[in-house]
Amino acid sequence: MEHRVFDDPHVVQKKIAAVRRQGKLVGVVPTMGALHEGHLVLVRQAKCDADFVVVTIFVNPTQFAPHEDFDKYPRTLERDLEQLRELDVDMVFTPSGETMYPAGFDTHVEVVELARRLEGVSRPTHYRGVTTIVMKLLNITMADIAFFGQKDYQQCCVIRKMTADLNMPVKITVCPTVREPDGLALSSRNRYLSQDEWEQALVLSQSLALAQQLVDDGVTDSQEICRKMREIIENSPLARIDYIAIADPVTLEELSNIPTTPKSHATGDSARAVALLAVHFGVTRLIDNVLLV
Repeated sequence: MEHRVFDDPHVVQKKIAAVRRQGKLVGVVPTMGALHEGHLVLVRQAKCDADFVVVTIFVNPTQFAPHEDFDKYPRTLERDLEQLRELDVDMVFTPSGETMYPAGFDTHVEVVELARRLEGVSRPTHYRGVTTIVMKLLNITMADIAFFGQKDYQQCCVIRKMTADLNMPVKITVCPTVREPDGLALSSRNRYLSQDEWEQALVLSQSLALAQQLVDDGVTDSQEICRKMREIIENSPLARIDYIAIADPVTLEELSNIPTTPKSHATGDSARAVALLAVHFGVTRLIDNVLLV
C-alpha cells in the first residue's frame, strides 16, 4: 500500500491526470480517517462506480471550533491504511495541515443559507471549513464522482449546493447511513462514549424510528412529532439535546407540517421531509437523521 500513499497534492494531480488520459472514471472518498464500516461502504461503492478510487485522509482543522475536539480527534493512520489495502484502493492522499493550508492561505468557500441552519447555529464556522477543504480535495483529485454518507445529511446538502452553484463537473453520491446492530449510527466519535453513554445514545435511532412511525400513522404536525421525539430522548438522563428538527429535505427549512408530496433530496431519491437531531452524551456530540417518506 505504501507505494499508493501520497502527501503531495502536485504529485497526486500529475498521477490522476495520467489516469484520466486513459479514459478512466475517478472516484474520491473524502475522510478524516479513523475509518469504520461506514467509510468502507463508501469505498466499496466507489469501486463499483469508478475505475480509479482515491481515499483522502485529513483531519481538517478549519472545520473545528477552538473548543471542539480537533486535538483529540482519533488518528489511526496505520489501521486505516491496512483496511484500505484490503479493499485494494488505488490511491490514498494523506496531506499535512501545512500542505493544505500553507502560510498566507487566505481563500475560503462558503455556502451561506444552507450552512446557517441546524448545525450552523451551534457551529457557525463549521461548514465554511468543510466546503473549503472539500473544494480543495475535489480539485486535487480531479474526481468525477465523490462519495459521502447520509449520516452527515446537512453536509451532503451543503456540498451538493456548492458543486451545483460553482458548476463543478463532479457527481455527488450519497450512501445510506450504516448502523451498529443496536441502531446507533456509525461514527468515529462513538469511541468517546462510555458503555452507559452508548446504551443511552440508542434513544437517537429510536426517536427517529418513532418519527417515521408517526408519519406512517398519518401525523403531519412537525411540532407534535418533535415533541414525541424529545420525550424519548429526555428519558435518557445523560442526554443533552442541541436540536431536533423536521425540515425540507432540500432547503433544510424547518417545516410546520409535513407535505403530502415527496421531494428529491441529497440521496437522489425522494422524501416528504427529513428528521434531524444533535444530542450530547457526556463530552460526545452525536448527529443522526432519517428521511421521512
